Amino acid sequence: MKDELTPKQIVSELDKYIIGQDQAKKAVAIALRNRWRRQQVTNELKDEILPNNIIMIGPTGVGKTEIARRLAFLAHAPFIKVEASKFTEVGYVGRDVESMVRDLTDLAVNMVKKEMGEKHREKAERMVEKRILDILIPPPPGKAQISTGSGTAEAPVAEDESWKRTREKMADLLAKGEMDDRIIEVEIPQNRFPIVEVFSPMGMEEMGINLQEMFSGMGPQKRKRKKLSVEDARKVLVQEEIARLLDMDEVVELAKFRVENSGIIFIDELDKIASSEAATSSPDVSREGVQRDILPIVEGSNVMTKHGMIRTDHILFIAAGAFHATKPSDLIPELQGRFPIRVELDSLSKDEFIRILTEPKNALVKQYVALMETEGVTLSFDDAAIEEVAEIADTVNSRSENIGARRLHTVMNNLLEEEMFSLPEGGAKKIRISREKVKNRLAEIVEDEDLSKYIL
Repeated sequence: MKDELTPKQIVSELDKYIIGQDQAKKAVAIALRNRWRRQQVTNELKDEILPNNIIMIGPTGVGKTEIARRLAFLAHAPFIKVEASKFTEVGYVGRDVESMVRDLTDLAVNMVKKEMGEKHREKAERMVEKRILDILIPPPPGKAQISTGSGTAEAPVAEDESWKRTREKMADLLAKGEMDDRIIEVEIPQNRFPIVEVFSPMGMEEMGINLQEMFSGMGPQKRKRKKLSVEDARKVLVQEEIARLLDMDEVVELAKFRVENSGIIFIDELDKIASSEAATSSPDVSREGVQRDILPIVEGSNVMTKHGMIRTDHILFIAAGAFHATKPSDLIPELQGRFPIRVELDSLSKDEFIRILTEPKNALVKQYVALMETEGVTLSFDDAAIEEVAEIADTVNSRSENIGARRLHTVMNNLLEEEMFSLPEGGAKKIRISREKVKNRLAEIVEDEDLSKYIL
């Protein structure tokens, strides 16, 4: 966990993936650093220091979700994205809003389980190698008696030495991977009970009951024999050994601590549950009801999950919305007060598109170059070609729905559609994209306004 990162270092890390939006990066960097600062407080004030939740305001495709996701990755924190509008779809309440906390807890448990499992992997792999060796070279009859008894008969000892030499050779072949295709028969756990989701009007649909977990302690677990290659058997058996070595009580406790102290919930489409004062012709009971349901979770409350009670007081909530038809002040006052930090994200123009195409670590141009390399093709772009792609994306955004940087995906896919379709059956091993090629391929999209509306 990169707790030691300063706000400037956090922004620098975000800059590697997100172009512009400096104000939003600054706000989330301070919020993340404040969580580390709170952990260093030693007196009773520690519990009183609450996170400064953030509302990010801006059109789609400008980086709101990406900022939150990358922030969670930097903090190595449990992160989940939910859409506020999902809670209004069924009746007046829709999906149970507490499900966001339960989902976050499940995610944290899996995250910790994976981390702690990696610590046991080396030991588990050694144990599995012995199990596979026992299947390939079963112990000779009487070996146990030789190792524990006092007999010194020459024939059994010679037989035992021969078995040891054969086993050592087989262990060497296994280590080199030369036995990976060999088919062996292994015993694996049998899933006797299905996973059942329980639905009820009280919002318990997220409390999926795993009957196998419920009844696992009522008797010995059944196992079945299955034929697998050594390579596949190793993967299955390693996971089984890791699960056996894990202390699940420790996993759950650590996961709950992370959720309560470093969890991040990203609530998208917050503007969809805001009630505009102008829209007085129809009741907004559903929208305001969802706001009031979300309020106690953001304020700080206890939520019951299948892993135990979770306190939400110190979970960081980052909300986002376009707020075209509504504004943050249309939210109920109590909820507004729980999101004291508000940042507006800028719309993206041609200049930002050029940078997005080339600068980030996961830049779109770099992605397509890597995809083409898998076919043995070298793809290159002229600077003028990249500028033309950015110009076209900006033009289409201005004429139809502005979907920000997502427009670049569509434009690039249309530009390279012919090459991606023809490979690997034929085509050149070197493809150079020039401004003229971009214009020729995408001229129809730019010239035909009706067609541009369908390019999403």
